[in-house]
Amino acid sequence: MSWDIQKLFRRHAREIARSLRRRGLNAETAADITQDTFLRVLVSPPPENRAAHNPAAYLYRISRNLRIDHQRRERLLVRVDLAEGDFAAIADPSPSAETIVYDRQRLALTEAALAELPERTRRAFELHRMGELTISETAQALGLSTTRTWVLIRNAYEHIDARLRGI
Repeated sequence: MSWDIQKLFRRHAREIARSLRRRGLNAETAADITQDTFLRVLVSPPPENRAAHNPAAYLYRISRNLRIDHQRRERLLVRVDLAEGDFAAIADPSPSAETIVYDRQRLALTEAALAELPERTRRAFELHRMGELTISETAQALGLSTTRTWVLIRNAYEHIDARLRGI
């Protein structure tokens, strides 16, 4: 049994959403559950060994089950109205543990990539990026042309980027 999902969607989606709204869901939630209904059919179609099949009944049953699941979840949620200032007090500005570990790993990779660079390239990068010198100031400090200094800095960026991407 092969169902034409597009045809079924065009034929039944509006009525399924309407029936969900009649059962107390708002239009947005009804639309979401309607889409989830058709997604369920795409992901897990009905067994082919069924002699009699009614696609509309199958779709309505899935949407009914999804509505019941949604309403059960909603009953478990505790909703609290908060003022705008209260939201700021809830949010923790510090990074998560995963972010800290990830950033430390990237920093270690960056330090290793810098150590791999030739001395002049590393020095040009450090003066420009960490010493906050302009390219011309970096060139003067190294006794190089501005163009050559820019090439060294660009090569350092490319090398570090390649190491961070795992190349």
